[in-house]
Amino acid sequence: MIVKMLHDKGLKSEHAYAAGFVSIGLSVASWFGSMKVEPLGVARADRWGIFVGEWAPTFFGLGLALAHYEHAEHEETLHSISH
Repeated sequence: MIVKMLHDKGLKSEHAYAAGFVSIGLSVASWFGSMKVEPLGVARADRWGIFVGEWAPTFFGLGLALAHYEHAEHEETLHSISH
């Protein structure tokens, strides 16, 4: 139901995949930035990198779910046209 709602709001699988790739870049940037700025050093930088890095699989999973929904919707449309 959530995937259908997101699709109806205009979110496409390509958007979720793009967000996944952006989150990978943000993970590296947050790790590097935290390592340079934070006085606590590597431990805090690693936590920031891991925190942001966990977004990528979520976005890629959402992209797969949306792609599956889009494919099923496309097949249903083709089936209704042919009959």
